[in-house]
Amino acid sequence: MHITKFLLLGVVLVSVVAVIFFGSRHWTNETELLNPVEIKEYEGQMLSSTRDFRENSIKGPQYIDNESYSLIVTGLVSNVKVYSYADVINTHEHYKKVVTLHCVDGWDVTILWEGVLVKDLLEEAGVNPEAKVVIFYAFDNYSTSLPLDYVIDNDIIMACKMNGLTLPPERGFPFQLVAESKQGYKWIKWITKIELSDDVDYRGYWESRGFSHEADIPQEDDIEEEDGGPSFTP
Repeated sequence: MHITKFLLLGVVLVSVVAVIFFGSRHWTNETELLNPVEIKEYEGQMLSSTRDFRENSIKGPQYIDNESYSLIVTGLVSNVKVYSYADVINTHEHYKKVVTLHCVDGWDVTILWEGVLVKDLLEEAGVNPEAKVVIFYAFDNYSTSLPLDYVIDNDIIMACKMNGLTLPPERGFPFQLVAESKQGYKWIKWITKIELSDDVDYRGYWESRGFSHEADIPQEDDIEEEDGGPSFTP
């Protein structure tokens, strides 16, 4: 009789443990975070892969800790602003835009970019009337500049995601500029500082080495017939 009760008690304990074990596994499976998946198509448009880029930065990929990262907006502003990574991505509206990056080396990629408007950050700092240029600086000491009107009128974004994925280090984490209609060397990665300036003659890393300051992508209207075939005008 005692043996029967002991066996029965053992069965009950095993059953309870099984319920707890399998129940906890079921709960864990329902809440487990899965790896994000790269978006390959957006609104009927096929996208390039994040792996389709070629590495051509001046010092190789930079690895930045998002906990210690800071972005400063300075220069001809009313109030110098300093943002953490969380400040930028959590307290500003996000925008998405499909834009093709054209590299002067001859390759291009079409990506769904997501990020914040540069002009939102500038408005928070308060742009002084004499400001004409936005100069961007990177963690690796790279720099480039763009006209203030271009940045504002074209809703230029500072991307934190591409194809639905957080920017990997080689693609510019935490932020890359999406300088649409401009050559790839204007798409500065690893942005750490944004400066408002009146220096329209400022030249960034590649511009000071002879690259076009405007860096405009040739449009169809710029194509003319030459020697029986189309060619881009200089």
